[in-house]
Amino acid sequence: MSRVCELTGKAVMSGNNVSHALNRTRRKFRPNLNKVTLMSDILGLTVKMKISTHALRSVEHNGGLDNFLVKANDLKLSLKARRLKKNIKKKLATV
Repeated sequence: MSRVCELTGKAVMSGNNVSHALNRTRRKFRPNLNKVTLMSDILGLTVKMKISTHALRSVEHNGGLDNFLVKANDLKLSLKARRLKKNIKKKLATV
């Protein structure tokens, strides 16, 4: 699996290490990804995802996975997260 956050779309970026003498060598900036298990209250199931620590803080700030996914942009979400969002919206529509 690639190094991309499933919720925010954060991926590896490239840049330069710059020495004191201003020598530049290429380097990679990797996102801080963690494998976490998140609970969906509406669906009543747990989901394992590979997300960045920034996304984990955002999920907690928005009041859980369900609220975060409903507000999230579909272009940044992974396929797994988009399917989960679709199921949550479907469940909310019936309630």
